[in-house]
Amino acid sequence: MMIPVATLALATQLSFTIADDVPQFNLEPTCRGIAQQSGLDLQPDQSTRQDYQSCMQSEMAVRDQLVKQWSTYKASDKANCISGASVGGLASYTGLLTCLQMATEANKIGR
Repeated sequence: MMIPVATLALATQLSFTIADDVPQFNLEPTCRGIAQQSGLDLQPDQSTRQDYQSCMQSEMAVRDQLVKQWSTYKASDKANCISGASVGGLASYTGLLTCLQMATEANKIGR
C-alpha cells in the first residue's frame, strides 16, 4: 500500500512543527506516582508531599535546561523523543532530555 505524497508531507510537517518548542508536559501523574511509590520507604523526616514537590521541581529544572539547549537538537530527534517521553500518559522532561542526549551521541557514532 502506498502512502499518498500529500499525507506523507503533512505528517512530516506536523512532526517538525511539534518539535519547534519544548513541549508542555502534565507532570502531575508522573510525580504523584513517584511520590506514592517512594512513600513505601519514607524516612521519619520525609513525606509523600515532599517527594511530589521535589519531583516537580526537578522536572521543571530539567525543562529549563531543555529550553536553553533545544535549538542544538535535530528536529527529527526532538519529534521522536517527544513521543517517547510522553508515552502512556506519564510524561517526563528527564526522559526527554535523556532521549535527546542519547540520540545526539548516536548521531556522532553514525557519522
